[in-house]
Amino acid sequence: MQIVIFGANGSTGRLLTRRVLDAGHSAVAVTRRPNDFPITDPRLTIAGADVRSDGLAGIVAGADAVLSTLGVPFTRQPVDTYSVGTRNVVNAMRETGVNRLVVVSSTGAYPAPGPRHAPLLLRLFEPIITRTIGKTVYDDIRQMEALVRESGLGWTIVRPSGLFDLPEGTNYVAGETDPVGAFTARIDLADYLVKLAQDGTARGNTVVVSTTEHTPTVWEMIRREAFKNDAQPTIAAPVTRAAERRVVG
Repeated sequence: MQIVIFGANGSTGRLLTRRVLDAGHSAVAVTRRPNDFPITDPRLTIAGADVRSDGLAGIVAGADAVLSTLGVPFTRQPVDTYSVGTRNVVNAMRETGVNRLVVVSSTGAYPAPGPRHAPLLLRLFEPIITRTIGKTVYDDIRQMEALVRESGLGWTIVRPSGLFDLPEGTNYVAGETDPVGAFTARIDLADYLVKLAQDGTARGNTVVVSTTEHTPTVWEMIRREAFKNDAQPTIAAPVTRAAERRVVG
């Protein structure tokens, strides 16, 4: 398969690019800073482009799947990277006839009664985060999801919870299910994105990814968030989806 990755130079995007290559596929890593991209491979093409600009058709043409891990830090300023960037990706896919789209969203964009085994501290902090420093980001994520649902493409929306790093993947929980706990390891998210691209499942559905092993404490996540400058938002409020529970990994 040839898989195009938007947001490839972010924390999740780099893991995803490596996972795509390790699975035997060809990858096109799209980044505004191609000279800074740390991965090299004969099956890797690094495409310098800004997702906020038109003219992405030449990048997505011929792809079997497009994966988006776009992310911006929390800010009180207006945010439109998710919606504008995704609109440009969707337009390029329509223009070139590429159908399969998988985008990373966040459970924080759709607060609901808490997930199974969510820490009490998170339930206290999440309403504050989603209504203050996270408001503009989550507003734009909701716009992105609406665009994806109306795209007419073979889409899947993936909602992780609080993102954190682990050196190795786990037996995570993923699918059309309620979140379990409050966290998602980026390496688990990357693995699940590749599975969705490979098997084409969950088309037209919204799914979650939950890591239940080796998770951080909420205080560790809050401290990291306070000193973090450039990554996807990681403190995510829960969302409820009742359907199939699937363990993959």
